[in-house]
Amino acid sequence: MNAFILPLAIGAPQIILIVVVILLLFGGRKIPELMRGLGSGIKEFKDASKDDENPATTDDSKKVPEENK
Repeated sequence: MNAFILPLAIGAPQIILIVVVILLLFGGRKIPELMRGLGSGIKEFKDASKDDENPATTDDSKKVPEENK
């Protein structure tokens, strides 16, 4: 069981290595733009998941009115 958990353990050296690789790949000027995009994507995902949790609320303005015969 421990053989499966061991590779998933992320410590400070691994995080530092990941940060260095990201800096090398994207450069210091591109990082804030990437983080803004990531933040807006997470926000959109949360908003969409909130909409899915409450399907009982519907928008009546989208319904087509029935014609009286």
